[in-house]
Amino acid sequence: MGTAQQVGNSYRHIAPEIEILDCTLRDGEQTSGVSFMPHEKLMIARMLLQDVKVDRVEVASARVSEGEKSAVQMICNYADRTGGIDKIEVLGFVDGNKSVDWIHDCGGKVINLLTKGSRKHCEQQLNKTLDEHADDILRVIDYADSKGMLVNIYLEDWSNGMKDSPDYVYGLMDRLVDTPIRRFMLPDTLGILNPLRCVEFMRKMLKRYPGKHFDFHAHNDYDLAVSNSLAAVLSGCRGLHVTVNGLGERCGNAPLASVQVILKDQFHARTHIDESKLNDVSRLVESYSGIAIAANQPIVGENVFTQVAGVHADGDNKDNLYCNDLVPERFGRKREYALGKNSGKANIAKNLEELGLELTPEQTKRVTQRITELGDKKELVTQEDLPYIVSDVLKHDVPEDKVKLLSYMVCTSYGLKPLASIKVEINGHIYEADSTGDGQYDAFVRALRKIYRDSLNRSFPLLANYAVTIPPGGRTDALVQTVITWRCDDRILKTKGLDADQTEAAIKATIKMLNIIED
Repeated sequence: MGTAQQVGNSYRHIAPEIEILDCTLRDGEQTSGVSFMPHEKLMIARMLLQDVKVDRVEVASARVSEGEKSAVQMICNYADRTGGIDKIEVLGFVDGNKSVDWIHDCGGKVINLLTKGSRKHCEQQLNKTLDEHADDILRVIDYADSKGMLVNIYLEDWSNGMKDSPDYVYGLMDRLVDTPIRRFMLPDTLGILNPLRCVEFMRKMLKRYPGKHFDFHAHNDYDLAVSNSLAAVLSGCRGLHVTVNGLGERCGNAPLASVQVILKDQFHARTHIDESKLNDVSRLVESYSGIAIAANQPIVGENVFTQVAGVHADGDNKDNLYCNDLVPERFGRKREYALGKNSGKANIAKNLEELGLELTPEQTKRVTQRITELGDKKELVTQEDLPYIVSDVLKHDVPEDKVKLLSYMVCTSYGLKPLASIKVEINGHIYEADSTGDGQYDAFVRALRKIYRDSLNRSFPLLANYAVTIPPGGRTDALVQTVITWRCDDRILKTKGLDADQTEAAIKATIKMLNIIED
């Protein structure tokens, strides 16, 4: 925990420095349906170490598969070249020499040895006594030490061990405490702790084994992983285990972003995390894992910096009355003001101001009324729609599209790649292109990219997110709403298309985006 240092006749609190171990590539991959390719693991590990600046990364479990071995070798080669091999950790087992050899062959230098932290697990799963298990562990530690490897120890099911068999936990620790083990890692394997219990158990460990480095590994079964992590730090724990987006077994682990901000803002603890990169690594893991981030997920969710109620926007205009320390710029994001039936004039004014549009109070009132009507129909209104709504409501001439889709054909055949052939008019000039792709929409976009690259010598915006929604009920003729988020230089655009055909809806959203860029 934090310590007090004497300065003259007074004392000042010294904030603790907490190590962060990211387990996304090991425990996070135990999320149902998640499996990372070797190159994906390398990309995630690189971003976590280089950009996010976590202290350590647990990248795999030993002896799982040849693909896993390839991934660990790639990551270890990268880490060795960049001087960070001691930051790469692999989960190993009490299996004689097998896990140690597997990790050593991959180039790894750190084994996180999984041992049994409760009598129930030791006796019923291993069919061994405490002393037999301890003897097996010591042999693995000695062998790893002979290979020049560092050893950390997981006491699996530690929380239940402290609850039901503390004498077992202490007995095992007493056998291990004077070995070369660098860190003792205490998992709440089944997520049974609450913060009060966590404080109680952690303080007992620290009192009995002062000076030892303890990590805490939370699970989120009771939605208390972040709270328990803070409780562990308050009790003197020196390291925390997290995963990006809270991925992990069952309900997952403590989310990296949430743990970081609560440590910094609520406890003033110090870490090495670069908060401006948290959103980037979250999106990368979302893409590779296929597990979508909830829109209201703290820090990284799509909606967490979006004010919906008009009174909030009004308060922000009057000295940021509805803001806290979690300002979006801190995480490389910006505050937005939703457009819908709850918007109110203040929300509209904020969006108009950002677009550089000036309206009279009466005009703003009429635009607000139209947006409210659209919201009542459950239609999504984005900032990019606002100029068109203004033009329609105020009966101005709607600006003529500078990018027009004159004709297109997309087709797909069994055993062949989808094909797209398009004709577009851009600023009065007509262009044609053909392309294949991994899907009909991908083929269409590749054809467009070819025109922008070869004929216009211009870059084409990057697709940052693609979301499709359909009404429930299973009707095959239902309207599909496709919302696409684009990254254009430093600007983020969001456009939508509506059609009974999903590909057509995506094409409409794409053409709308290109017209916004031309304007």
